[in-house]
Amino acid sequence: MVNFNAARERARDVQRKSDTDQIKKALRMYYNDMTLYPETGGSNKIKACGNPATTTFEWGSAFTCGSMTYMKLLPHDPGWKQAGDPDYQYTQASSGQDFCLWATLENKSDGDIAKSKTRCPNCSVGANDYVVCAD
Repeated sequence: MVNFNAARERARDVQRKSDTDQIKKALRMYYNDMTLYPETGGSNKIKACGNPATTTFEWGSAFTCGSMTYMKLLPHDPGWKQAGDPDYQYTQASSGQDFCLWATLENKSDGDIAKSKTRCPNCSVGANDYVVCAD
């Protein structure tokens, strides 16, 4: 039973890494159009569209500005079941030229946690957080 639960945790962590990679690609498309990454909205969400930004995007909704769809659905964390549960987190760097997007992994010994923090040294995240940033 323990191995089964560990396998399920690892599967959710793989999904978190995949989700953050897909969100990163959507953020890059936005950057290509707007020459800066989206602002940070309430509760560490993506805030975009317009100058100043006018729309805070909820996880579980589309990331669309005008006629451009950057992502059909900003995913929830695979462990999310209802409002108040842990979800992905996003912050824009003050320059608008970088961002931090992170997820808390269940497998605290996952080697990708340390690697991600090495790639994104300017992101201040928790000990068990896997982070992506602009490359």
